Amino acid sequence: MKRFHSHRLGVLGAAAILLVFIIALSLSVGSVQVSLGKIVGILFGKKGEGLPVQIVRNIRLPRTLVGLLVGMNLAVSGVLLQGIIRNPMASPNIIGVNAGAGLAAVVVMALFPSRIGFIPPASFIGALGAALTISALANSKGGKRSTVYIVLAGVAVSNLLNAGTSALMVVYSDILEVSYSWLLGSLSGRSWSSFALIWPYSLAGLAFALFLSPKINLFSLGDDVASSVGLSVRLYRFLALLLAAVLAGSAVSVTGTIGFVGLIAPHAARLLVGNDHRYALPLSALLGAILLILSDTFARTLFSPVELSVGIITSLLGAPFFLFLLFRKRKASVL
Repeated sequence: MKRFHSHRLGVLGAAAILLVFIIALSLSVGSVQVSLGKIVGILFGKKGEGLPVQIVRNIRLPRTLVGLLVGMNLAVSGVLLQGIIRNPMASPNIIGVNAGAGLAAVVVMALFPSRIGFIPPASFIGALGAALTISALANSKGGKRSTVYIVLAGVAVSNLLNAGTSALMVVYSDILEVSYSWLLGSLSGRSWSSFALIWPYSLAGLAFALFLSPKINLFSLGDDVASSVGLSVRLYRFLALLLAAVLAGSAVSVTGTIGFVGLIAPHAARLLVGNDHRYALPLSALLGAILLILSDTFARTLFSPVELSVGIITSLLGAPFFLFLLFRKRKASVL
């Protein structure tokens, strides 16, 4: 047991080191190449002037930090949803949480364009509404089949909400400053103001998620067994749903609806450290940040000077991964 604990800590440490490397890579590459030595000097306050310094400080650094927090938020939201629903295919974009947040954000931008500060709380309300709807649908069925129903219902609700978002964007195209990139998710143009908007939600949400992680472990035992060992199942399920909505909503309010980060990162974490959420949750956060920052780096450099939306890259990775999970789940049910 002690050896396994050391292994998990080692994996967490390695992921943290890899994240630092990916951040440095993101800051260094682009239309203007900046050496790692110069980046270290800029980050640690050494005085410097010129175009490379301005690009790193005012464009790449805030964009990378926003990607860091958005990746963490989406990954942890996915971990929480998978844990309380007991469905490995649950993630914020698949079961409609991202879509609910996105619709609420676009409603604020379309109907109350002068109230931009309301976007994060509105996104949270939209994400929570979608999550509670899906949870109610899941509770309407018992047994193992409910995990299939929740994915199917989530896909239907997600498409319905996305249709509403698209309709608003067409009707209010003269008011909205968002574009098609919003539906795909993008970090383009994200500045220090975007970072200031998301970091309080991220810090509080990630800290609370770590606090909840031991309780999330008990959901894997089933509701009856979890209740028998003293867990208030309804309370902690609601708290986890609330927290998942806050994390996903804050991410969507800043970048739009980026998909599959909340699916890929939790699965990778469980493969590396097992199902104990005390380790899987922080590792998922690190892997989510790595995945999103690396995807964004590819998105802005792959076809430079043309920049792709980061959601295109995550979808290219996530869609085959989701199909693989469906195939594996179907094969396991047959066996």
